[in-house]
Amino acid sequence: MMIRIVMSALLAGALAGVVVFAGHMWKTTPLIVHAEVYEGGGEAAAASQGEAAAGHSHGEAKEWGAADGFERNAFTLLSDVITAIGFAFVLIGAMALSGRETGWRRGIIWGLCGYAAFYLSPAFGLSPELPGMAAADLTARQAWWLGTAAATGLALALIFFAEGVLWKVAAAVLLVVPHVIGAPHPEIEPGGVPAELAAQFAVATLVVTGLFWMALGGLSGYFFERFEETA
Repeated sequence: MMIRIVMSALLAGALAGVVVFAGHMWKTTPLIVHAEVYEGGGEAAAASQGEAAAGHSHGEAKEWGAADGFERNAFTLLSDVITAIGFAFVLIGAMALSGRETGWRRGIIWGLCGYAAFYLSPAFGLSPELPGMAAADLTARQAWWLGTAAATGLALALIFFAEGVLWKVAAAVLLVVPHVIGAPHPEIEPGGVPAELAAQFAVATLVVTGLFWMALGGLSGYFFERFEETA
């Protein structure tokens, strides 16, 4: 079983990572690159190429970042694949614990549940952010995101696997509580990123992430079933 889970997660995650990388290159990365011009209140647009390479005009060392072009795309691909493999382990682990039949069709449903838990529900409180957009404290945002994802995942598990009205009521409460608490937000101030660009990024992220989770779920279910047949 352990070998089956590991092999399924590695294969499904690697393939889904390539899929989401293609989506990022097509839609989200161009928007991020465009938004970087407005980062720091337009300083990037005003800075010369020499200042950008040095980091600061006072000679301070610039924080390392991947160079535009091949290096940046390679690190994006690596990040996408590693992230997809990590989520594949979570998804396939949940499939194994459920003890239910898998397959690519059921896998897509699992993927949509992952999409709801890890993206849709948190996105109601924390929308996707572009460089240059105002944001609350990172630790606070991460804690709220983690709590929301966990609560939504548990709620979906109760909806699909638990029997009884009380469990369904508990699931509804878990879905609502994170949003009653509320996500951390900064004080509203004029930002440098155009609203149209932020809206395009939110929609593109919604679509690309949805396709990623459907691909990850379908591939996870397919490989998990195939390795069971092989065993």
